[in-house]
Amino acid sequence: MTEHPTSHDGRQPLAARPQERTRPRAEGAAPPPADPPPRRAPAAGPPAQPLPPAPAVPSPPPAAEAASADLAGTARREGDRLRFVGAATRRIARGLDLDEIVLGLCRATVPTFSDAILVYLRDPLPVGDERPVSPFVLRLRRTDRLRSTGEEGEAAGGLLPAADRLLDPAPAAELCEVRSGGALSEVLRGVRPVFGDSAAARAALPELLGEGRGVPGGHRAILAPLRGRRRVIGAAVFLRRPDRPAFEPNDLLVAAQLATHTALGIDKAVLYGREAYIADELQRTMLPDSLPQPTGVRLASRYLPAAETARVGGDWYDAIPLPGSRVALVVGDVMGHSMTSAAIMGQLRTTAQTLAGLDLPPQEVLHHLDEQAQRLGTDRMATCLYAVYDPVSHRITIANAGHPPPVLLHLGGRAEVLRLPPGAPIGVGGVDFEAVELDAPAGATLLLYTDGLVESRLRDVWTGIEQLRERLAATAQLTGPDHSPPLEALCDDVLDMLGPGDRDDDIALLAARFDGIAPSDVAYWFLEPEDAAPGRARRLARRALERWGLTELSDSVELLVSEVVTNAVRYAERPVMLRLLRTDVLRCEVGDDSPQLPRQRRARDTDEGGRGLFLVNRMARRWGATRLSTGKVVWFELPTRC
Repeated sequence: MTEHPTSHDGRQPLAARPQERTRPRAEGAAPPPADPPPRRAPAAGPPAQPLPPAPAVPSPPPAAEAASADLAGTARREGDRLRFVGAATRRIARGLDLDEIVLGLCRATVPTFSDAILVYLRDPLPVGDERPVSPFVLRLRRTDRLRSTGEEGEAAGGLLPAADRLLDPAPAAELCEVRSGGALSEVLRGVRPVFGDSAAARAALPELLGEGRGVPGGHRAILAPLRGRRRVIGAAVFLRRPDRPAFEPNDLLVAAQLATHTALGIDKAVLYGREAYIADELQRTMLPDSLPQPTGVRLASRYLPAAETARVGGDWYDAIPLPGSRVALVVGDVMGHSMTSAAIMGQLRTTAQTLAGLDLPPQEVLHHLDEQAQRLGTDRMATCLYAVYDPVSHRITIANAGHPPPVLLHLGGRAEVLRLPPGAPIGVGGVDFEAVELDAPAGATLLLYTDGLVESRLRDVWTGIEQLRERLAATAQLTGPDHSPPLEALCDDVLDMLGPGDRDDDIALLAARFDGIAPSDVAYWFLEPEDAAPGRARRLARRALERWGLTELSDSVELLVSEVVTNAVRYAERPVMLRLLRTDVLRCEVGDDSPQLPRQRRARDTDEGGRGLFLVNRMARRWGATRLSTGKVVWFELPTRC
């Protein structure tokens, strides 16, 4: 084995040592100490050559430090920009109506993003798939700007919603007609925001702001189109003063996001406004515009939707005049709060009016309503209460289909919850309804209502009914035992019992004050269907008018009574009923057992008959004919001149 020569201290020669790996030094560190010079080798071998020193690592130049700081600043600005966009879009999205959304855009951008803003919207705004009307007109909807220091009025830094001082010295135009093929039309069609100093914006802004007007000198601007789901609906102009940093390219992205969120929010607000308008119109047409004024009863009503977001419901009320000065009082509640519920309610209300015109008993009306609800669908259910008040007999007949019982407020102040057979809701099917007949004394008030008045998440229905009874009794005590509380004030007082958590359902309320007709103001007779019946009817009517002091109506009443009774006797097989009622008008009713309604026709010159109803139509203030289950009633009214 070959032996390597060694140095005098016993170490191997440098050539035989393993090479050491060079380690990088930290920046600014001192170089390691140099190795001592090698000792001379013995004469047996050539001398070893020393290793060269390791090269030093250069320190970075100052320009690299500046670049790193710029990157950190850019990242910080981008983070601030993203946070601003998030906060601004949330503020815009909080608005429900058009003004709130536009105001949210203005408040979110001034002064954070711009010193002033102008928002133009299409006039009128198209809704949904509607084709916009021509010409294309933009109207200045709102302007906001940051007040400068030293201005009078608000403190510096406040917002000034005033278009006439936004772009000094010339204000912005209120209206702008976008010309087809013009510079503004091209920018709006391009959808993307543009800087105010671009060629497209320099031509479009004077058209938008008005002839001879433009961005003040030194101001920076961004023109951002507002595009909804289907079309451009407006434009926004963001302005910065000369002393603020100019808009950057990334600010165009910010303006685009703000414009997009605003336009989509405006689209939603317009659609919501149209739906709310349709809901209001639907609800208004489903409920009676005004209540009738039948003889012997006074009426008042209220309707409250569940909330602004649920304006349409299934509650309804109605008052329907019936033959014999009677009146049908109806209140019902269809399950649900939607357009479907309102449509079903309208069909049931129309059905109830038709059935009331047939003068069916209350239980029969509910039976036919139940059949109609089953025809509309298996899940179409409603509660209903149907009552018929007769002012002559001072009686009321009521049938109930799963509805809360009415409350009768007596003249002395006692409030009574009427005990009625509850019945099953309409739409269940196969259920018999039962009617009860009760006294309806003069001066008493009957209150019909839906369950939204007495039931909520905070109380059950019977607790609410008891609170309603106590409220009515307390209100009646304020007016004294001899006077009934005014109907309108009574309805308002009843609704005041609702607390903050009691508006879970819509509310329909119908109040009826029973005045009745005094027996001295009623005269009625039964006449045999014979030829002498018209003559007897004339004599009886004349005596009643003399007793009432209405002799000046004798000639007219005798003539009309004779014609109507003659027509009834011609077709009747049973006794004919003749009744006179004296109220604010004189009402005459003639009933017979023939279901055929009389029809007015024009008699020829050679005809001997056929002129009776023509005379009634010319001389009476009002007249009509109603088919009953037992026949018909023909009536007419004449004004009383005492």
